[in-house]
Amino acid sequence: MRFASLKALLAAGLVAAALPAMAADYTLSINTALTVDDPLYRGLESFRDAVAQRSDGAIEVKLFPNSQLGPDEDVLEQARAGAPVAVVVDGGRLANFVNELGVLGAPYLASGYDGIRKVVTSDMFEEWVRKLHDTSGHQILSFNWWQGERHLWTAGPVQKPADLQGNRMRTPGAPVWVETVTAMGAVPTPMPYAEVYSALEQKAIDSVEAQLPAGYGSKLFEVTKYLTKTGHINLITGLVTSASWFDSLPQELQTVLREEALKAGDVASYGTRDKLAEIEAKLKEAGMTIEEIDVTPFKDATAGVYEKLGYGSLRDSLQAIAKQ
Repeated sequence: MRFASLKALLAAGLVAAALPAMAADYTLSINTALTVDDPLYRGLESFRDAVAQRSDGAIEVKLFPNSQLGPDEDVLEQARAGAPVAVVVDGGRLANFVNELGVLGAPYLASGYDGIRKVVTSDMFEEWVRKLHDTSGHQILSFNWWQGERHLWTAGPVQKPADLQGNRMRTPGAPVWVETVTAMGAVPTPMPYAEVYSALEQKAIDSVEAQLPAGYGSKLFEVTKYLTKTGHINLITGLVTSASWFDSLPQELQTVLREEALKAGDVASYGTRDKLAEIEAKLKEAGMTIEEIDVTPFKDATAGVYEKLGYGSLRDSLQAIAKQ
């Protein structure tokens, strides 16, 4: 196997001459809607490099920012069909296959990274990982890729849900996102994130809800004027690939992928946390008005989303885990 052959070469001092002529045994192409400037992308680069090193070159990871392989939903379907692809995706999209995963995108579940990390590394979450593998053909490598809290990017000021009446707001199409935006008072308008800038520019939509790194990276400050810090969704995402492709790998390479994905998720998440203040300052320099508001009206307005989607008791269990 590749592992053994390269270790033998290393021992013989021949690896420098041998590596250029050897192709990887396996290739994994990772798609993300984010730009190369996003802190999370740094985590993907860390994952790529760590997997190459730890697998002795047996696995080559290729990165495709800006949705180069297509919308997240399309890449999920490719993975489901067995293609060696992966995508950085939220739980809302995966709820179509395992309903419990949708709760990760529910409003005001947790704040910050450390609490939600406890949830996505818990025994309960690992049960959902196995269920997703068996029912949909997807394999979660890790789900600790925190992108920050999502806020409102609008043309005018927003203080309360009533201010969003009739506002066409882009959001992902998953039920938990749609219900959250509806409860906040806006009109949910699902579309791929790559289309948001032009849709705002052409006034096909009025606003978008997004986390700071993504909004800054896609230059939303050029097509919106106000950033209202609602923090309504604490965006935790995962690196998801094909279950059949993953199962075809030798056990030791499966272990490499899962362990290195968890480590890289921390790189991405703490990198995101450390960049938020800097990004906010840059948005102000670009002319954005940043509003700190009392989010209580939004919390109250969205509280019913849990019960509507059947997540009431699950919310209590997960919030307890997050506080441990």
